[in-house]
Amino acid sequence: MTSPTTSDIRDDTATTVYQVAGMTCGHCEGAVSAEISAIPGVTAVTAEAATGRVTVVSAGPLDDAVVRAAVDEAGYELADRRI
Repeated sequence: MTSPTTSDIRDDTATTVYQVAGMTCGHCEGAVSAEISAIPGVTAVTAEAATGRVTVVSAGPLDDAVVRAAVDEAGYELADRRI
């Protein structure tokens, strides 16, 4: 069974869930959220340290390399693109 990596919410938005390694607290969530939020086209970010999941809503699909660079800048590691 395969699941899509990006699902459309509306015609002009996409939601992608990433797995980020190393987040352990609210400060971690804020750092990752701030860096990803600065990517052009990103409209919302929700980071969950307990699961390591970061949900990103954007105007369209994002380049994984750009997301990886933002997560790296925050001091964490992008482990996978989940859903």
